[in-house]
Amino acid sequence: MTTSLHGKVALLTGASSGIGLATCEALVAEGVHIVAVARSNDKLMNLAESAPGSVTPIAADVSDSQTAESIVAETVQRLGGLDIVLPNAGIYVGGDITESTPEQIESLVSTNVTGVMTLVRAALRHLLPQGSGDIIVTSSVSGHQDIEWEPVYSASKHAVQSFVHTTRRQTAESGVRIGAIAPGVVLNPLWGFAHGSPEEAERIEARTGIRSSDVADAILYMLTRPAHVTIRDLVLLPTGQPI
Repeated sequence: MTTSLHGKVALLTGASSGIGLATCEALVAEGVHIVAVARSNDKLMNLAESAPGSVTPIAADVSDSQTAESIVAETVQRLGGLDIVLPNAGIYVGGDITESTPEQIESLVSTNVTGVMTLVRAALRHLLPQGSGDIIVTSSVSGHQDIEWEPVYSASKHAVQSFVHTTRRQTAESGVRIGAIAPGVVLNPLWGFAHGSPEEAERIEARTGIRSSDVADAILYMLTRPAHVTIRDLVLLPTGQPI
């Protein structure tokens, strides 16, 4: 048995590309109205034009700690409610820690950690009183294992995992479901792969990467479980990723 998403309102960050864009498209197909948040106003406008009446664009930077309150308030004001929150925006810093600048570290933590925490906090202040809603945070397999070639990124995703688990336990009896989706190698622009490119096709054939749409399908699965079921963590890997 699945739960219909038709008519629900979702707030999605990092909506203009990769997992965010694929998830937006998948939710629109299910009849969800999306408040799409990203830094690029041009990309958001293109997204809104591709789904007339189904996407409300808001250009904002989630690394700004004031953003969360404003986008939740604007969502509720403009659309009359909020049912689904998808803190998806994230950036990447890899390589040896000695090669990462303080500015890179601060920017990543502000986006990947603070941006998630402040959005979930702001959303819960609306969802808890209504006694329902779904929050699915985009994490990573790097939050389940210590990945030595990306210590800053991996640490940020470990923080996200801890935050999801502890917040879920705080709110477990509220009717609000909280979980995390944790992909492995996703062949999207963050990693230099264009959708439909020969490079993407080669990695799919070799089973060493997955598409953003595969992650979006998994998010839909999590959202459509019956109300008495919560998927706390869903780790999604390419078949050939030995991790």
